[in-house]
Amino acid sequence: MTPRRALIGLTILLAVVGLGELGRGVWIHLKARLAQHLLQRAWARTARGEDRARPWPWADTWPVARLRVPAHGIDLIVLSGVSGRTLAFGPGHAPDSAAPGTPGTAIVTGHRDTHFRFLERVKPGDEVFVELPGRRPRRLTVEATSVVDSRTAVIRSEDRAGLILVTCYPFDAVVPGGPLRYVVTARAGGG
Repeated sequence: MTPRRALIGLTILLAVVGLGELGRGVWIHLKARLAQHLLQRAWARTARGEDRARPWPWADTWPVARLRVPAHGIDLIVLSGVSGRTLAFGPGHAPDSAAPGTPGTAIVTGHRDTHFRFLERVKPGDEVFVELPGRRPRRLTVEATSVVDSRTAVIRSEDRAGLILVTCYPFDAVVPGGPLRYVVTARAGGG
């Protein structure tokens, strides 16, 4: 094999691998958008009283809340559970935490590169609206943002209605995972 043919072969191989990786990255975002469309439809059924309205027949999760952050153009359906499979389609509510917008602290997690990418722009004072099925939206206000180490951080429940949004950190990390989490804390006014 001549050096020229080897270089052409290597170029083609790198192009194919590059296109594959580009396609994979696009697929993640496309899947997230399509899922939110299907989740909006399931949320409408949930709001009409259907219990555990699955967004697609094989889903092992269902909508539990609607999360809006108007300052950032965010309108997301929150799913039950925080498994990797659930988070691939939308933010997930930690089932051992309070329901969003009720007394106690609700914890909602999401991926930093899709649904919760907007968290890096959130600042204290931003309004967050949480809606549970059959209830009026509850307005909360962002009080703080922080970076914590998931190996040592402890999130405590409180009597006052609160919402904690959690995603991996840093936002532009090349390698996924790691122990750092970006945490946004929002509270309802007046207790």
